[in-house]
Amino acid sequence: MLDDQDRALLRRWQDDPDLSPAQLAEAMGLPAARVSRRIARLQEAGVLTGLRAVIDWRALGYGVEISLRITLEKSAPRAFDEFLAAAREVPEVVEIQTFLGRVDVRLGVIARDLHHWQALWRDRILTLPHLADIEALMTVATVKAEEALPL
Repeated sequence: MLDDQDRALLRRWQDDPDLSPAQLAEAMGLPAARVSRRIARLQEAGVLTGLRAVIDWRALGYGVEISLRITLEKSAPRAFDEFLAAAREVPEVVEIQTFLGRVDVRLGVIARDLHHWQALWRDRILTLPHLADIEALMTVATVKAEEALPL
């Protein structure tokens, strides 16, 4: 699906995502029109799904990161859907993952400090519907968080 030029383009853009398509073309020694066509083809194929701003939540005053492993009470027919809908409504929930196995859902939650976390826990997390079991893990350090792919 990807040829060597596509891979080179994606590697270069991952290395410097601030490059415009014209700057990317210049850096690669290719005509801008060819790079623009390749970018459009990669978007149409779903390889490039968009460009985004990456915001460091720590710089905005959020100093606590918690990972919640949740098992749901699944006796209600729509328990999973109702839980996910409610979890999406909590602004401090920045990531939701679903699993097969003993744990059903993992929530990534941020808080300004421990006082804020306690309020979130009591007022927002513990009130989510269909909770059967919940384990909270506080992040001590992020050792690796790489978004670039090995192309």
